[in-house]
Amino acid sequence: MIDKVAWIHLVGGRILSTRSRGKEVYYLPGGKREPGESDAETLIREIREELDVAIAPESIAAAGVFEAEAHGHAGTLVRMTCYTADYRGTPTASSEIDEIAWLGYEDRDRVSAVDKIIFDHLHETGQLT
Repeated sequence: MIDKVAWIHLVGGRILSTRSRGKEVYYLPGGKREPGESDAETLIREIREELDVAIAPESIAAAGVFEAEAHGHAGTLVRMTCYTADYRGTPTASSEIDEIAWLGYEDRDRVSAVDKIIFDHLHETGQLT
């Protein structure tokens, strides 16, 4: 099981997604926790590293837990614990991120398996158009 924390950031029915160098699919921004890190600490660190913005800790809110086969790791599950949060700064591709994009539900085929489940959930609840 791969345990990850991700940021769900929606604006105007579109979701902020990232594509890492050498990857062909998009992922929600976030990543794996380091030993001893809480979900909030992981979220703050990963988003700062990937997008060069500062998550406002007091605004972090749970948005769901989703599981699917990990992209590129047959037989391995990924558990994505998702949060929403306010931030300061302008999202910019940083660190291992090659590209950021605002995706809509029509882009579902461009994301990882777990993100497809998240896209479905957000679409069904009217948040992703």
